[in-house]
Amino acid sequence: MNLSNLKPAKGSVKREKRIGRGEGSGHGGTSTRGLKGAQSRSGYSKKIGFEGGQMPLQRRLPKYGFKNINRVEYKGINLSTLEGIAEKLNVEVIDQQTLITAGFVNKNALIKILGNGTLTRKLEVHAHAFSKSAQAAIEANNGTVVKLQ
Repeated sequence: MNLSNLKPAKGSVKREKRIGRGEGSGHGGTSTRGLKGAQSRSGYSKKIGFEGGQMPLQRRLPKYGFKNINRVEYKGINLSTLEGIAEKLNVEVIDQQTLITAGFVNKNALIKILGNGTLTRKLEVHAHAFSKSAQAAIEANNGTVVKLQ
């Protein structure tokens, strides 16, 4: 017994209803679609969200919120993550390419260094933005902060 020879138990599977194959089949004439109306026609498809003519839910609910088109989205990297990368790759300089290689960001991401965790190494960190606590922690270990544009 394997997946290639599995089949349902005998008698458990019903035959498909053969629609529109003449009056003798019991499903001729209107082919189970009823009489007139859009649903009886070929090519009919109900619109998404259609509620039988009632005002649909997506139109009953109010619109709210807005999306700021000028928002700048940064990928946050913590100090503890930088410490781990420096230890693992044994590097002194952490730049965008290092973070891409380590798998933390993609090539289009803007990077912001955040101050969560501790830093014990002297590092030169290249990023687009730094939190005040992260910048202070890097400089406290005689490291350097380089802001990318």
